[in-house]
Amino acid sequence: MAKQQVAFLRAVNVGRRRVAMADLKADLEGLGFDDVWTYINSGYAVFRSPLGRARLEPQIEGCLAASLGFEVETFVRTAAQVEAAVALRPFGDLPDGVTHLVAFLRAAPSASAARTIEGLSGEVDQLVVEGADVHWRIEGASLDTALKPKNWKAAGAGLTTTRNVTMLTKLAAKLG
Repeated sequence: MAKQQVAFLRAVNVGRRRVAMADLKADLEGLGFDDVWTYINSGYAVFRSPLGRARLEPQIEGCLAASLGFEVETFVRTAAQVEAAVALRPFGDLPDGVTHLVAFLRAAPSASAARTIEGLSGEVDQLVVEGADVHWRIEGASLDTALKPKNWKAAGAGLTTTRNVTMLTKLAAKLG
C-alpha cells in the first residue's frame, strides 16, 4: 500500500544549490512515485510510495545527484510522522520571539546518543529527542542559537536538516 510521504531536501535553494520545484516533481514522478506535489520553494516534496525511508532516501538522493549535478541529502517522513511531530509540542505554548525547529535525523539515536544530544541544551537552546527527530527550542530567532554544526557532530547527531514548526504545521494541514 502506497503511503503519503514527505521528502525534506537539505540545503537547497541557498547559494548555488538551486532546485526548481517543477524539476523536483518531474524527477520524483520519474522514480515512479504517485501524487507528487511540492510545497514552497525550499525543498519539500510530497508523494505516495509503498517503500520505506531506508530505500527511499538513497533512491531520491541518487536521482537528484544525477539530475542536478550535486548531492542533495534527503530525509523522508510519512505524513503521519510529520503530523505527529507537529502535534508533539514538547515545549508547550511558546511565547512570541521563541523559535521551535525540528531537526530530522537519518535514524533514531541510541538512548546514550539521545542523552548526549539533549545534553547540548543550554540557556539559549533546549533539545528533546523523539525517535529520529530532535525538537529544538531557541530563545530568539534561529540565528540566535548557541549551537554550531560541530556541536551536533560531536554529540553524534550526524547529518540533519531542520524545519521550523510553523512551516511544518502549514504543511501538515495540507497532507492527507
